[in-house]
Formats: sequence, C-alpha cells, structure tokens
Amino acid sequence: MKRDMTLDALHQEHTPEGVRVRINGKPPLARLHLRDAVLGGMDGCITTFAIIAGSSGASLPGLIVIILGFSNLVADGLSMAIGNYLGVKSEREQLQAAYREEQEHIDLIPEGEKEEIRQIFRGKGFEGEPLERIVETVTSNRNWWVDVMIREEWGLSPISIKPLHAALVTFFAFVAVGIVPLFPYLLFTFDNAASGFATSCVATALAFVAIGIGRAKMTRASTRRCMLETFLAGGIAASAAYGIGHGLKEWLM
Repeated sequence: MKRDMTLDALHQEHTPEGVRVRINGKPPLARLHLRDAVLGGMDGCITTFAIIAGSSGASLPGLIVIILGFSNLVADGLSMAIGNYLGVKSEREQLQAAYREEQEHIDLIPEGEKEEIRQIFRGKGFEGEPLERIVETVTSNRNWWVDVMIREEWGLSPISIKPLHAALVTFFAFVAVGIVPLFPYLLFTFDNAASGFATSCVATALAFVAIGIGRAKMTRASTRRCMLETFLAGGIAASAAYGIGHGLKEWLM
C-alpha cells in the first residue's frame, strides 16, 4: 500500500503541470537552509557539551558549568551566525559579479560567448545540427544565455540565499539544540554537578540522534548512517574536551 502511494505521488509530480511547478517554483526554505540548520544545531550541541564535559573533567561546580555554557551559547551562536552571514554575502556578491561579467562579455564579444555555449554542449555529447540548434536557442534569450554560463562556466547556482535568513537560521538552530545539554543543570541543583553531567550525556546523545534523523529525512540518506555520523562527531569532541579538562586539573591542582 505504501509503495502504491509513493508511486502515485511520483506520477503526480511528473505530470506536465507537476513538473512545471517543481522546475519553475522556488525551492522550499527548509531545503535551502538545511545546511545552515544542521551546521548551527550540530555546532551548538557539540560546543556546549564540550564545555560541559571539560568542566566536568575539571570537577567544576554546576553553577560554573551553567555560566560557561550560556556564555558560549550566546557568544558562539552570534559568532557563527555572523560568520555564516558574511560567507553567504560573499557568495551572493560573487554571483552578482559573475552576472555582470557575463552580461558585459555578451555585449562586447557575443561570438566568443556563443562559442563557449557551443563547446559546453559539445562536451555533453551534442554535434552537428542539433548542437547548432541548441546554441541558437540558448543565445536567443539573454537570460537563458547568462544562466547557462553561470552554471556551466562559473559552477554557481543562480538561486541566491539571503544572508540574513542564513544567519538567523544558524543562530536559532545553534541556540535551540545547544541548550539541550544545559537543561539537566537547570533541573538539578547547581551543586549536583555529577547528576547534571550524567543526564546531560543522555540528553546530548538524544539531540544528536534527532539531528541525524532530521538530516536523513531531508536528504533521504540512511537514517542509521546519519545518526551514527552525528553521534560520533559529538562523541569525539566531547571526549577530547573531557580529557583535556581532567588532564589540566590533574596537572595544575
């Protein structure tokens, strides 16, 4: 039954109208910002838990863990959001510069730009009359012409993500997932650091599993593999932080 429903949905998506909507419509925001959400969530959870693990390894009181954790949550979240904002803004500026350059080249050396289109599609296996028809069709519309050059020559996507949206998604994902390891320290008494750390380990592991499941659903990859990747990434960072905290305590105290 489930397979039949999937096939029905696929057939519906591949009708002329369904294809038109998918090709010409804007990609869902969830897909556009999947990278920002995963990056923010993973980094928020890993860095916060790494601070908790390092503090626990150094046997610091629960109140200190909370102060360090929340300070990191805000400062590192803002830092990561600003970094992503500037990175996406740079990519957007690169795309705009590429558009300007291609527009200028079409005005100055149209035959040379036509030859680039010809060689691009020759590389895809077209020859003779079909190739020339493609060149004529693509170059008859300036927007198509530029878009093809942007994709094929520059290797860029004409779909541009807004820097502010990317920054906000990164920050909120960082905070939303990064606060999970701190919850046990808020639920327990400030001085009961041992109970807080043990419960934080469980909460963090569940957060990694949730991120893995979310990645798998969005990318249609193996759920088990995505869960294992996120769990190992967080475990390695936390183990290193715990070991460093414990080692420094033994060395300095």
